[in-house]
Amino acid sequence: MAQTQTQTNRRGLLIILSSPSGAGKSTLAKRLREWDPSISFSVSATTRAPRPGEVDGRDYHFLSEEEFKSQVAQSGMLEHAHVFGNFYGSPKAAVQEAIDAGQDVLFDIDWQGAQQIRNSSLGQHTLSIFLLPPSITELHRRLNERAQDSAEVIAKRMQKSWDEISHWDAYDFVLINDDLDATEQKLRAILTASRLRRTQQPRLTDHVLKLHSEFEESQ
Repeated sequence: MAQTQTQTNRRGLLIILSSPSGAGKSTLAKRLREWDPSISFSVSATTRAPRPGEVDGRDYHFLSEEEFKSQVAQSGMLEHAHVFGNFYGSPKAAVQEAIDAGQDVLFDIDWQGAQQIRNSSLGQHTLSIFLLPPSITELHRRLNERAQDSAEVIAKRMQKSWDEISHWDAYDFVLINDDLDATEQKLRAILTASRLRRTQQPRLTDHVLKLHSEFEESQ
């Protein structure tokens, strides 16, 4: 399990993990949280109706369209999109509270959502990682192995996957997921190093000021 710093010693990260469908994102996100259970998932807001078994605040924040648009107008969403007749977005307040407490928040969003978050007021605390499949043939094989979709749906997923892949160069880190264990180790290394970025260490300024004061007194 990861050994994290005391929460007050650092700011949390907004971890964006993106990939085309079938590239291993869900599996690696699960492994990352098993490695460090303090990492939380961002709970999205949506205007669609709850499905059976879904709980407000756990699965989604269920909002009316008026409530959703009001939050967007007040800059209350880090990112948002209109998908198949419903709005989806990431509420800013809960994420702000988490990162101020030193807790990392994991986002499962596409390149458009990632771009919006990077351009938001919390952009400097963002860590974006894109996962590439080892080949198109392997990606197609993984989608077929799921045995969940028709050939037509798989073809549409493949087209959408290529659209996702075409934005690979907009991310901080890009990993080719040709070995699940090796990719997991790389993710851990990236996260460990990113937690030490200057922007994530709020006490640094006070420490440097203290050093400056000590230096002046020694002259």
